[in-house]
Amino acid sequence: METWRRVIADSITTPEELAECLDIGPGPLAPLVRRYPLRITRRYLGLIEKPGDPIWRQCVPDPLELLDDQFPDPLDEERLSPVPGLIHRYPDRAVWLVSNECAVYCRFCMRKRRVGCPLAGGGEGFWDDVLRYIKETSAIRDVILSGGDPLLLGDEHLESILAGLRAIPHVEIIRIGTRTPVTLPERITARLCRMLKRYHPLYVNTHFNHPREITPEAIKACARLADAGIPLGNQTVLLAGVNDDPAVMTHLMQQLLAIRVRPYYIHQMDLVQGTGHFRTNVETGLEIIGALRGHTSGMATPYYVIDAPGGKGKIPLLPDAVEKWGDTWLLRSFRGEIVEYRDR
Repeated sequence: METWRRVIADSITTPEELAECLDIGPGPLAPLVRRYPLRITRRYLGLIEKPGDPIWRQCVPDPLELLDDQFPDPLDEERLSPVPGLIHRYPDRAVWLVSNECAVYCRFCMRKRRVGCPLAGGGEGFWDDVLRYIKETSAIRDVILSGGDPLLLGDEHLESILAGLRAIPHVEIIRIGTRTPVTLPERITARLCRMLKRYHPLYVNTHFNHPREITPEAIKACARLADAGIPLGNQTVLLAGVNDDPAVMTHLMQQLLAIRVRPYYIHQMDLVQGTGHFRTNVETGLEIIGALRGHTSGMATPYYVIDAPGGKGKIPLLPDAVEKWGDTWLLRSFRGEIVEYRDR
């Protein structure tokens, strides 16, 4: 068995295991884990320094997950899915959900409704339907593999997907969204990188949220990908109690550049059911961007974006570039629509 598979097999998946590791009572965790599955690799759990710290908040279930009234699918991904497993929101891009598994089930996940659950429509026919749709839709030039985490697939399975996409002439770019450099760096093997290198132009966007996640193992994983000629970007989610502080976010962005990972997005938390306790207000995000602009390298300054509810797409925000009316923000979508957005 490959090392990364052994790490997954040894992960913490039950309230009892987690309670033993953290010296907490398992009782309150049981209903949470029945609703939203639990998985934490022991390496990632080892980054916790104290209860409630930024790593703890990201991976340890919280009773608040069962108390908010937000929506399971606020971005309308199901409506924008022409075939099971594919999201086609923008004209020239599509997101292919190739996995429902992750090395760590982050408690703020935008797809809490599906991660850790069986992959709907899985099987060879499922992949064929997706590839057929992409092949028949000539406007699609950019395909993002997402999930779950695509790198929880084995090398052979992942390569069959990449080869299928590369056989479609109008698919110019393939992107992979993965958090494994953070949560499962053992997955970034020399063999995997040799395989990925055959499918350029290929981009990887990873997901660091806090400077403590930039461990020696994570640095090595990113270096392997970069040395294979794969451009690396990072998408950070703005999370209360984790990185909602200009100094923390500045340090994170600077450290990412130092390991050859280009900051790409800071995401405002989506209005996803079970994640309301992570939300900050928009002013916090604008303050952070204001602290980055001009005070550190432009390369270390990502876009701050809101993924507008209803599937209207990502909208970048800059200080003094949005309008507020009462408790409502007025945002302009990529189609020129004015979108009303409430952050509380």
